[in-house]
Amino acid sequence: MPPPRGLRNTRDEGAMGDQAMGTAQRDKPWIIRTYAGHSTAAESNALYRRNLAKGQTGLSVAFDLPTQTGYDPDHELARGEVGKVGVSIAHLGDMRTLFKDIPLAQMNTSMTINATAPWLLSLYLAVAEEQGAPISVLQGTTQNDIIKEYLSRGTYVFPPAPSLRLTKDVILFTTKQVPKWNPMNVCSYHLQEAGATPVQELSYALAIAIAVLDTVRADPDFDEASFSEVVGRISFFVNAGLRFITEICKMRAFCDLWDEITRDRYGITDPKKRIFRYGVQVNSLGLTEQQPENNVHRILIEMLAVTLSKRARARAVQLPAWNEALGLPRPWDQQWSMRMQQILAYETDLLEFDDIFDGSKVIDAKVEALKAETRSELERIGALGGAVAAVETGALKRALVESNARRIAAIERGEQVVVGVNRFETGEPSPLTAGDGAIFTVSETVEMEAQQRIRAWRAERDAKAVARALDDLEAAARSGANIMPVSIACAKAGVTTGEWGERLREVFGEYRAPTGVTPETTTSGAAEEARLLIADLGERLGETPKLVVGKPGLDGHSNGAEQIALRARDVGFDVTYDGIRQTPDEIVAKARERGAHVIGLSILSGSHVPLVREVKARLRREGLDHVPVVVGGIISPEDELVLKNMGVAAVYTPKDYAMDTIMVGLAKVVEKALARREADSALPNREQVF
Repeated sequence: MPPPRGLRNTRDEGAMGDQAMGTAQRDKPWIIRTYAGHSTAAESNALYRRNLAKGQTGLSVAFDLPTQTGYDPDHELARGEVGKVGVSIAHLGDMRTLFKDIPLAQMNTSMTINATAPWLLSLYLAVAEEQGAPISVLQGTTQNDIIKEYLSRGTYVFPPAPSLRLTKDVILFTTKQVPKWNPMNVCSYHLQEAGATPVQELSYALAIAIAVLDTVRADPDFDEASFSEVVGRISFFVNAGLRFITEICKMRAFCDLWDEITRDRYGITDPKKRIFRYGVQVNSLGLTEQQPENNVHRILIEMLAVTLSKRARARAVQLPAWNEALGLPRPWDQQWSMRMQQILAYETDLLEFDDIFDGSKVIDAKVEALKAETRSELERIGALGGAVAAVETGALKRALVESNARRIAAIERGEQVVVGVNRFETGEPSPLTAGDGAIFTVSETVEMEAQQRIRAWRAERDAKAVARALDDLEAAARSGANIMPVSIACAKAGVTTGEWGERLREVFGEYRAPTGVTPETTTSGAAEEARLLIADLGERLGETPKLVVGKPGLDGHSNGAEQIALRARDVGFDVTYDGIRQTPDEIVAKARERGAHVIGLSILSGSHVPLVREVKARLRREGLDHVPVVVGGIISPEDELVLKNMGVAAVYTPKDYAMDTIMVGLAKVVEKALARREADSALPNREQVF
C-alpha cells in the first residue's frame, strides 16, 4: 500500500543513505514548551491540559505581575494588573487549581519567577506532596535570576543583597531535597530584550552566574563536597535574534566559556557537571506590529539558531506567537508556534546528524572572537566589583540603555533593515488581523473575582496558624536561616503571596534600581524639526518644556520609557523619569512638583485602560487636567479609541519605531495645549461674558 498522500516514504533508498552519514541513533527532541498562563488558575489549567494534549512536552508558567512582585490581588498596586500578563497565584488553593489533573511527578515544569521564586516553589512543592509525589523526583526549573531583573525586566522587590540570599537559599535547599530540579535559570533572554549585544548577553549572564556561585560557596553552612552538584544544576535561559550565524556562534561560545569557568575558576573535574544546559525563547523585541505575519518567519529562523548546532543545542524551546506585538496570543497562535517545533523535530532529519558546524573555519573564527571579547568584558565587570556592584552603581544598566539606543537609531536610519517597517512597507492587509478576536483579551471581571476569592480564602483558614507561620518566616529571614522550609510551612498554613512578600519587605526593605538614564547617557542625535519646535516652545513658555515620564502599575519593562526619556532630553525637553512601579498618585505629584507640560505614560502589561483612567482622575482632582497625557504600549486599535475618549492626547504602539517622529509629536502636543491656554487667557472671564 502506498504511503498517505503528502507523506514521503522515509525508508526509501535516499533516506537510508542520509541516515548512514548521520548518528547511529536519532537524538531525542528538546522539551517543547509554550510560555502560558492568564487570568485565573482554572483557565490556565484548562489551557495547559489542551497544550499537553497537542504534543507539548513541558510546562512553562507565566505569572501575573502581582504574583511576581509579592502582592495580593486586592492590593492597591495590583489594580489593573491581575491576570494580565500571566496567571494570578495568591495562595495554595490557586496552585492546586493550576495543576489539577496534571501529575507533577511526571511533569517538567518551568516557572518564570524571580523575586518570589522561593514562595512559588514552596507552593509547588506543597501541591506535589498533596498529590503524593515525593519532592525528590520533581523535575523543572525556577528562573530565580534576580540580578537580571535590576537590569531589564524589573520584577525585583528587595535590595540586591537579600535578593541574592534568597536565590542562594533556593539553590542550597533544592540541591539536597529536590536534586532533579534546576534551582536557577541564569536568564540572558531579557538582557537581549533590553538591547544587549551578543557580547553583553554572554558576559553579563556569565558574570551573574559567577556572582551566584560565589555567594553559594561563601555560605557558612555550605558543604564544599556538594559544590559540583550545585554547578551541575545551574541552567541558563537565553535569547536568539535574527543575526543567524552570530547567534549560532554565541551559543557555541556560551558552551566553551561555561566549561572554561567551571573548570578553571571552580575546579569542577567532571565534564558532565560543566555542560552548558540551556532553554530558550527566541527574540520578542524584533516582532513587528506592521505586517505581523512576517513574525512567523522571524521566529522560525531564530529557532534554527538554537537547534541546528548539536553541540550547542537547547534543552528546551518555547517560542513567542506571531501576534505578540499586538497583544496576548490566543491558544491557536500558541499552537501555531508549537507546530514549528514539532515539524523541525519530527519531520526533518536534523536529529539524525552530528554537529554540522564542527570544523567550519567561519564558525570557529566568529566563536573565538566572541569568546575573546567576552573575557575582556568579564574582566571589566570584575574590576567594577562583580555583577552585583555593577548593578548597584548602574554601570551595566547604562550600557544596556546605550546599546538599545544605538539599535533604535540604526533602524531609524535604515542601516538595520526591518522588513515591513523601514523597507518593503507596501503590502497587502493581513487577513490574520481582520475583525475582532485577533488577540486574546482578559475579562475585566477577573480582578474583581480574584479579590473575592482571596477574601474568602482568608476567612476560611486558621488565622492563628497563619500568624505563627509568618512569625517563623520573619525569624528565619532575620537570622539568616534558609528561607525554604519556613516558606513551605507558610504555604501549607494558608499564607498568601502578599503576606509572604509583605513580611519579607518588613525585614529586607524595598528597592528601586537605577534607571540607566543619566546625564552621561548618550544618543545618536535627534531630528532638527523636534529641536526647533522645543526651542520655540521654550521661548513662548519662558522656560524649558518639561516632560514627566511615568511607569504606573507593576510593569517593569522599562526599555520604551528609557528610550523616550533619553531622546526627549536630547531634543531639548527637561525630562523627569524616576523608574518603574509608580502609583498614579506619585506620577501626578511629580507632575505638580516639576510643573510638567506633558506627561508620558508607558504601560506594556495590558493594564493601560484602568491605569490611565486612574491617572486622569487624579489629575482632575488636583486641578491639573490641563496637562496633556500621552500613552505608549502594546495597545489595540479598540483600546486606542477608549484612551482618546478619556482625553489622551496621543497613543504610541510598537509600530511607532521612529523616535524623532515621536519627539515631534510630543512637541506638538505641548504646542496645542499652550495654544489652548493662550486662547483661554485672551477671553474675558465668565462674569464679563455673561
